[in-house]
Amino acid sequence: MARRSSSSSSPFPSLPGVAWQPGLPVHGSPTWVIVVGDESGLPAAAKEAGERLGVDLDRLLEVQQETGFSASAGAVAAYPLLAGEVAEIVLVGAGDGSPKDLRHAGAAIARFGRGKDELTTVVAEGIDDAALQAFAEGVVLGSFSYTLKTVDPGKPAVGKVTLTDGTADARQPAVDRGVVVGRTGWLARQLAITPSNEKDPAWMAARATEVAAATGLEVTVWDEKQLAEEGFGGILAVGQGSTRPPRFIRLDYVPAGATKKTPYVVLVGKGITYDTGGLSLKPREGMVSMKRDMTGGGSVIATMSALRELGANVRVTGLVCSAENMPSGSSYRPDDVIRHYGGRTTEVKNTDAEGRLVMADGLAYAVKELKPDVLVDVATLTGAIKVSLGAMLYGGMFATDDALADNLADAGRISGEEVWRMPLPPEYEDLIATPIADSVNSSKGPGSITAALFLKAFAGDIPWAHLDLSSIAESPADRFEYSIGATGAGARLLTTWLTGEQPTAGIG
Repeated sequence: MARRSSSSSSPFPSLPGVAWQPGLPVHGSPTWVIVVGDESGLPAAAKEAGERLGVDLDRLLEVQQETGFSASAGAVAAYPLLAGEVAEIVLVGAGDGSPKDLRHAGAAIARFGRGKDELTTVVAEGIDDAALQAFAEGVVLGSFSYTLKTVDPGKPAVGKVTLTDGTADARQPAVDRGVVVGRTGWLARQLAITPSNEKDPAWMAARATEVAAATGLEVTVWDEKQLAEEGFGGILAVGQGSTRPPRFIRLDYVPAGATKKTPYVVLVGKGITYDTGGLSLKPREGMVSMKRDMTGGGSVIATMSALRELGANVRVTGLVCSAENMPSGSSYRPDDVIRHYGGRTTEVKNTDAEGRLVMADGLAYAVKELKPDVLVDVATLTGAIKVSLGAMLYGGMFATDDALADNLADAGRISGEEVWRMPLPPEYEDLIATPIADSVNSSKGPGSITAALFLKAFAGDIPWAHLDLSSIAESPADRFEYSIGATGAGARLLTTWLTGEQPTAGIG
């Protein structure tokens, strides 16, 4: 296995600049954005801004409201100016002023600003750090795009967004944190949306290695020979039908001043770089978005990238279990029996239930070799979770520890990637029982629950949570802070959780 830690050029995309300006800028940009609350109305600095721009902003707001503008989160109305250095004023709704609504407002500003060099943006005086951070996250997330077009690729992201509330307050730290958290979502999306003719397990390992080099992490990669030597039977089985062999990726973060008492968390991410279903072949419609079936692994890599910059005070190891699930003469078959890392066996009933097979190896490795205080896995694991929770509002969460569940749910609410706790009833364990092996990988029972119960057996006695995020992994349109396509689900949630003051509080 390869093991290294070094520095290199940045693996991160070029993001729009987001800067805090104490006091109103003397000149500003050709476009001024005024953020309007649905009850608070215009920000306090708007009067001074209007005088400087020669516009009665109160009257402008009245006129726009008469023509249908509301201050709901993300609503936009532009007003051109015919003279002066400023070309237009834009009103953007901030809803109730909550972090969630301000994240949506920031994304709307970013979409409006495509192709522009700079936007000067006036926000409400007294906006707290959480709301300001969310606003900056929205600017970054709303700026996301990915295209390989050579003709008419679209307008580039806004170059810079300058934020001010007109006061002399210095607020850049909250803005900077928002940019980094937003960057994790951007990176996870970029990894997920990359087409699979480019993206395979070795590509995932290369991207993780670049991130590690840029952010002070240690990286270890197992190739197919090392996986076979050490008994990673699940990852090997899923990957054996492809000409592009599997990889197991480990990233390690240790905070400055860490001791033996520093809490230790392990993340395990599903890294299926393309999922045809294997011999249990999916229909064409079911394959179309399967380049993003490594969203869990991508979110782990993206989360790990932010820990040092945001000063996480826990030790964290990120594990990515990466394979390509393809049909061929060498594919694994229904009724095969797999021996996972550590020895537990699984009878295969459906080769399209492959994610849990690779994740099982990662969980077993974490339990046997790493012995963390907390274990969390993240995956686009089942279509069944969409049946339970619908799409785009909640991801599924299963947990063996109430405090862990509460901490993750809180991080979900703060980050905008909300999760809903699902049950782990032992009565359903019989649904994955078989006389041939320790369990089967697929059953006719409640799909997301039986998948979670399958994984639970590999987590041992360590406080464990399983995030099944298939329900929030894809956006049908540009809305809220999302762009159409892969959402990179999980990165902001996990980053928010692990960089909080006490992410492991009460667990165990």
